[in-house]
Amino acid sequence: MMQGLTASHFATDFYPVQPGDIALVHAAAGGVGLFLTQIIKRRGGHVIGRVSSPEKAAIVKAAGANHVIIDRDGQFANEVLHLTDAVGVNVVYDGSGPKTFQDSLASLCRSGTFCWYGPVLGGPGPLDLMSLPRSIEIGYATFFDHIPTTELLRSRSKQLFDWIEDGSLKVMIGNTYALADARQAHADMESRATTGKLLLIP
Repeated sequence: MMQGLTASHFATDFYPVQPGDIALVHAAAGGVGLFLTQIIKRRGGHVIGRVSSPEKAAIVKAAGANHVIIDRDGQFANEVLHLTDAVGVNVVYDGSGPKTFQDSLASLCRSGTFCWYGPVLGGPGPLDLMSLPRSIEIGYATFFDHIPTTELLRSRSKQLFDWIEDGSLKVMIGNTYALADARQAHADMESRATTGKLLLIP
């Protein structure tokens, strides 16, 4: 539920995606990424997903992404600019880490928005705000700040489950593990071999 609420906040509150907007979604085959892709599409936006393998690309395309970039080295801005006729994207959702930071900045259009969240591989280091290009906006989102009250949690949870019930948002299960195999589940996540949600079965 936390990943679904996080994705919902990113696409409806942090940067309210409008019809025709183009979003770059990093780790698009992961839990947050797949939710983001579907919610952005539901709001009329276009999605460029970034993944690390052809297998993950197929999953993200099936979730509705318009384009998918396969990249493991953090060098993707040129392809994003090619796909957007050199304009760039309206918003980047990046929780990957420092390797992707500069190309994420370079992928944004003028006055674009950079949503930086929970980087699994560390932060970008000191940032000189005066060096940011093209009047972009940048923000760091954390779960307990963007849904701070019980009332908002209930409202956002109801919206999330309504989307799931009407079929417009699908929970994609990547793999299941016996509880005794939790170590393997963690190892698979750390190796970036997983997609969607992982379930531990008692």
